[in-house]
Amino acid sequence: MPSDAKILIVDDHEDTLYALESALAPLGYRLGRATSGDEALKQVLRGQVGLLLLDVRMPGVSGLDVVRYMRRLEQTQHIPVVLLTGFGPDHELTSAAFALGVADLVLKPIDPWALRTKVRYLFDTHRRHLALEHEVRELRALVKDHGEDKGHDEEDGNAAARHRALPAPDARVPVQRINGAHTGELEQDRT
Repeated sequence: MPSDAKILIVDDHEDTLYALESALAPLGYRLGRATSGDEALKQVLRGQVGLLLLDVRMPGVSGLDVVRYMRRLEQTQHIPVVLLTGFGPDHELTSAAFALGVADLVLKPIDPWALRTKVRYLFDTHRRHLALEHEVRELRALVKDHGEDKGHDEEDGNAAARHRALPAPDARVPVQRINGAHTGELEQDRT
C-alpha cells in the first residue's frame, strides 16, 4: 500500500458521505469518496486504497458485488472492507458479508467514536501487514543475492539451509503467549 493510500468512503447519498468524512476527519488520514460501486472499483484498482467503507445497497453495482470482485484479484483481496447498511439486522446479508471476508458490518446510524476506533485499527493493521510483507520480500532477495554471490557450491550443505532461512510467503507466525503477560509482567530468565 503506498504511503499516500486513502480510506475510500462509498455511498450513493451525499449527506451520508459528508457525515462519514466528518466522523473520520479527526484521524488525519487521506479520505476519498465514491458514489457508486463502479466508481469505487476504479479507485480500488488504481492501488491507492488502504481501507474501504462501503454501503451495501446502491443502484447498479452493490457493495457485496464490489467485495466479490475485489476478493478475486490478488492486488485487492486483502484490502479491509467495512460494509455499511441502513436496513437493520439481516441474517442473510451478515452471512454473505462475512463469507466474503469483510472486516465488519456496521448498521446506520453510525456511532462516530466506534467507527473511528474500527477504522484506525483496520487501516493501521493493514499498513503494518503490508510493511512486513515488503520487508520479507527484501530479505528473501538479500538471501537469494547472498547465495548467488557465494556461488552454487551445494557440497557444503549450506545451500539447503539458505533456502530455508525464511518461511514461505503464506506462512504465518503463531502468536506466542508469555505467562504473566496479561498482567503486564514478563518472567525473568532465571538461568
